[in-house]
Amino acid sequence: MSNLKKNKKKGNKGRWLGIIFIGIVVVGIGIVVFTLFNVPSPKKLSSGDYPQSSQIFDRNGELLYEIYAEKRRLPVKLEEVPDSLKKATLAIEDANFYRHGGFDIRGLIRGLYRTVVEKRLQGGSTLTQQLVKNGLLTPERTLSRKFKEAVLTVATEIMYSKDEILEMYFNQTPYGGTLWGVQSAANGIFNKEVKDLTLAESALLAGLPASPTRYSPFSYPEAAKARQMLVLDRMRELKMISQEEYDQAKEEHLNYHVNKAQIKAPHFVFWVKNLLTQKYGIKKVTEGGLKITTTLDVNIQKMAEATVSAELTKLEKYKVSNGAALVTEPKTGQILAMVGSVDYFSEKIDGKYNVTTALRQPGSSIKPLNYAVGIETGKITAASVIYDGPTCFAQSGQKNYCPTNYGGAYYGLQNVRTSLASSLNIAAVKVLKINGLETFVASASAMGLTTFKNASDYGLSLTLGGGEVMMTDMATAFGVLANMGIKQDLNPVMKVVDKNGKILEEYTHNPGPRVLSRETSYIIQQILSDDGARAMVFGRGSMLNIKGHPEVAVKTGTTNDMRDNWTIGYTQDYVVATWVGNNDNSRMGNLVSGTTGAAPIWNKIMTQLLAEKEIKQPTRPAGIVGMNVCNMTGMAIPEGGCESHYEYFKKEFVPGKQTPVRQTVVINKDTGRMVVDNEEAPNAEWQEHLVIQDAAGVKICLDCQSIEEDQNIKVPAALVR
Repeated sequence: MSNLKKNKKKGNKGRWLGIIFIGIVVVGIGIVVFTLFNVPSPKKLSSGDYPQSSQIFDRNGELLYEIYAEKRRLPVKLEEVPDSLKKATLAIEDANFYRHGGFDIRGLIRGLYRTVVEKRLQGGSTLTQQLVKNGLLTPERTLSRKFKEAVLTVATEIMYSKDEILEMYFNQTPYGGTLWGVQSAANGIFNKEVKDLTLAESALLAGLPASPTRYSPFSYPEAAKARQMLVLDRMRELKMISQEEYDQAKEEHLNYHVNKAQIKAPHFVFWVKNLLTQKYGIKKVTEGGLKITTTLDVNIQKMAEATVSAELTKLEKYKVSNGAALVTEPKTGQILAMVGSVDYFSEKIDGKYNVTTALRQPGSSIKPLNYAVGIETGKITAASVIYDGPTCFAQSGQKNYCPTNYGGAYYGLQNVRTSLASSLNIAAVKVLKINGLETFVASASAMGLTTFKNASDYGLSLTLGGGEVMMTDMATAFGVLANMGIKQDLNPVMKVVDKNGKILEEYTHNPGPRVLSRETSYIIQQILSDDGARAMVFGRGSMLNIKGHPEVAVKTGTTNDMRDNWTIGYTQDYVVATWVGNNDNSRMGNLVSGTTGAAPIWNKIMTQLLAEKEIKQPTRPAGIVGMNVCNMTGMAIPEGGCESHYEYFKKEFVPGKQTPVRQTVVINKDTGRMVVDNEEAPNAEWQEHLVIQDAAGVKICLDCQSIEEDQNIKVPAALVR
């Protein structure tokens, strides 16, 4: 005799005692509730009164996806449901189902204990309560609804047998979006009949009703897998399965199925569905017959998908298996295209993983935000000089942090414009130290990086991509630069109308807050669109240039461990973010760089977006002053002149004059460099040289041997900043 049959027999006596006891308590309340409130009849549970499907469209009315409800609900008899699914469902949702009268007091207490003490989220609702909530009630959390639930739970237990209740539960429970009932779930997720499910597949399905959105194997495969393991653990704990069955199910690879012909822009569609589910509840989204018009432009989406796919084939030899792209309109925050992976349907690369909303390290693509903070506060200007040479930074309680440039080269004294455009690491770290971590984290958060919380969680490597971000957030932050300092949150929805024609929400443009000055935004744009300033590292005419559009600003980013490669660029009309790498976080080949990885994808997408469009240079703000400054100092030209270049400044931070002065300094005759504090230099002498101080406070000898000429020299302690 199976455990389920034994539980049924043992539970019959206890069930009826429970029903009688709870019935006496609830009957009085029930009379009042039925009198005062409109309570549906439990007979509706078996009436077949099923809801309508919802539809998701692009901005021009092209259907992207239909969220079926009625069409995808396929009734099934309890005897067709395999024991593995019955056991898995009872194990995770209601182990005492056959022994209680609708309410499981012990289960409720155990759930509270595990939630509060063991930090393991577990509810106390029985299957009967869940059936009543899903089939008869609305999702609002009110006292009257609780009364209705209690009365209807008792009534359901009286009117139906346990097997009938379980059968209705399996037919009327949501398993995610389009899928209502286990037969539809088995078909929609595994492309098989429910009777053919394996133990591993049953455990996956059993875990979904607790939160079909959060545990969706299509949107959040990692969370779905973790939930499946929790179900299997619970089944083993209750001795419903053997250790051998547990081990076999744990190792089984699950193949998820999606009908390609019925969905366009799948990463975007499921992301939007999840957002609306959080706002309106799963019942409204999957049953409410909603007409959802999104901001997506299906033509731009198709172009972006084709570009990512074509370029990824060229990167296979560099050990790159995936790519992603996001196109937004900075003025409105509207998302025009979202390519979360090169192929959503690929099992090989786990294509359902949405890179655009995942946590990844941005590499140097985050540097413009750091430099913007320094320029905004006047701690640096675009002309400030910073020495690029081997430098270590002291860290409290840790070994010194000694960053290097990409490729290991050093470039000596450089101004901020060249340092940012050519992506020099030493200068970026010095600027972050000048700004302060707390100021940078607060400013980056204000610009849209929601993952940056506490400055104490990070070090100076944050400006080189040492903190995880989401591509959607990076698009918001770069949108601030494109909008001349105005932050516009991303928006994927234009309009939502319910089945009765009532407009639930409709997009209206409301300018966001100003988080950066026009002047700083203008200066950053001028730097990031300067092909000459980045030529030192990237060369002229690289993939970072869009032919015929010199106004395009762009920044690349590659993590030191070669796991993420980004290119993000913008104009007044578009922000385009691209990424290449591997979903499993494995390393790419060392030949992937700022111009060979994500940049070609970015270049082709941006080129097509701007085809036949006029050049739109940003308007120069009234608070910007342009002037010639000395190359060596970044300051105004003194009497006697100097080699100079033209630069832009915020008018309140226009530099004054600074003349390099001849000073007597101690020179290490073995290296030709200045001797600094704590350096042992027995062969040293006083000499007169031309000396200045860079933006980080480092004294620079302009006519001494440069530090990069001798790479074997150990960095002196005084160069630890």
